[in-house]
Amino acid sequence: MPELPEVETVRRGLSPRLVGRRIVRLIQRRKDLRLPMPARFAARVEGRTVRAIDRRAKYLLLRLDDGQTLIVHLGMSGRMTLHDAASAAAHPFGRHDHVVFETDEGWQVRFNDARRFGLMVLAADEAVPGHKLFKGLGPEPLDATFDGATLAARLAGRRTPVKAALLDQKTLVGVGNIYACEALFLAGVSPRRSAHTVRGERADRLVAAIKQVLQRSIEDGGSTLRDHVQPGGELGYFQTRFNVYDRSGAICPTPGCGKPVRRLVQAGRSTFYCGRCQR
Repeated sequence: MPELPEVETVRRGLSPRLVGRRIVRLIQRRKDLRLPMPARFAARVEGRTVRAIDRRAKYLLLRLDDGQTLIVHLGMSGRMTLHDAASAAAHPFGRHDHVVFETDEGWQVRFNDARRFGLMVLAADEAVPGHKLFKGLGPEPLDATFDGATLAARLAGRRTPVKAALLDQKTLVGVGNIYACEALFLAGVSPRRSAHTVRGERADRLVAAIKQVLQRSIEDGGSTLRDHVQPGGELGYFQTRFNVYDRSGAICPTPGCGKPVRRLVQAGRSTFYCGRCQR
């Protein structure tokens, strides 16, 4: 599933071609994804100008000039790709190109979702913060206000392993399995450690590591393991920087450690870590 870096990469890739542009045509090629498509979808979007594209957690928020926001989630396999006139003519719609936006500048944005776990929902701007999709979500890890004290407060009293707590979107948003493993490694925190014990200097280290890992991945265009591509079609390459994720048996990259990276299963998810460097 695309996580925060992948969704942020898509937001940044779409913005130059969509923000300030008018959507002259919307082609809806199926009635639903994970949820039904908005009623009168094309009629409500065509003619509207995109004021901004924001992100909340793993959701894209396309702000339209009539006070409506199009909420988009990429699901497990969704991607949004850009096509100029020549590219659109050379590449007919695929089976899984479910929604197509055409702008007054002649560009197409195609929403492709093979597994159809994504969604598109229209909501009034003022209703977005309280929308049921965002109910109970934790803070944004890249916000300046997110610090060690904030994380420690959200972990206080929780006896679950810290790795599982990081994957809980009520703790903080957008940190998926890859980024939790990598951040815990950089912070020197064991994924087995009870969440309630992560406080003080240890919480500060973990927050700094989370921010570092997410920022690096965004700069690298995200992680392409299966489905993720940037809007221009480029692959992400953060996977070339993995220290521990999916590296079971490889030697820990910490100089002088010499121990192999381990794998364990927590809550049905693979966790990768160094048993010597992470405590």
